[in-house]
Amino acid sequence: MIGIYEPHAEGKTLAEWLKDDWGLFPDNFFTLTAAKDLLGEILDDGNIVRKKFMPSPTYRSEALTQWETLRDELLYSNRYFLDEELDSLRLKWLLDLLIADDLPNAWFRARLLTGDDDFPLSEMSAPPKRLASHGRANPAGIPYLYLGSKPDTAVAEVRPHTGEIACIADFLIDSPISAVDLRHPRQTISPFSTDDLQLIGQLRADIPFLEKLGTELTRPVLPKSAAIDYIPSQYLCEFVKKKGFDGVVYNSAVSEGINLALFDPKKAKPQAVSRYHVTSVSVLISKANP
Repeated sequence: MIGIYEPHAEGKTLAEWLKDDWGLFPDNFFTLTAAKDLLGEILDDGNIVRKKFMPSPTYRSEALTQWETLRDELLYSNRYFLDEELDSLRLKWLLDLLIADDLPNAWFRARLLTGDDDFPLSEMSAPPKRLASHGRANPAGIPYLYLGSKPDTAVAEVRPHTGEIACIADFLIDSPISAVDLRHPRQTISPFSTDDLQLIGQLRADIPFLEKLGTELTRPVLPKSAAIDYIPSQYLCEFVKKKGFDGVVYNSAVSEGINLALFDPKKAKPQAVSRYHVTSVSVLISKANP
């Protein structure tokens, strides 16, 4: 792993690079000094950890540039027959490194009450095909099941107002699923998964691309522009589904929880429905530039 960095007078220490690039030596466990000391012991070289380095220019990735070009084409030029193509074999290999292995079995979905009676359990799963509108992960007419890791996450995703009533169904996923986790690629992908210098260098170069894909699934989108702005994330999820995965895991854009877009709703079994009151909705603002 150290081999992908080269000495450079204007660079950073190896401990700083390993912290920034791979999430090693987290702040809650290591000071920078302690990280340097430990690294010096591991490498059996107390001098190298004091030198400055830069990543080798040998390892580069065009994936991020390709995605930006593809994204622009999807939004404004072509929708079904594309000129720009991603390296599907490379992307599939990268997604295999992001399989979530610590997902909970219990998940939640919310619907805001529109009448006096609670929704029956049979109406708390994904909508029928003809009624499925476009979503962050699915195109219109192709229903996925959107689940939140907590009840309040599920409610936040349906954009409630204070005083509304939500029906929340809890779902159980009792069989293993293969879901791509796009929350923290930099912390998920391990440089120790291979001892091939070329692969490690290429992994480091591709991580910003994977982070960008995660951003597509958490990007705040206004309802009036959702039909257009959701297209890149829908394309991404279609690719993930085509490659044989069961769903994608991503951070919620409106709460602190996580979300799961499940491509086959039948893989999650509804258990029960509960009624909740929305007692408050928080709003945070920041001044916009003119």
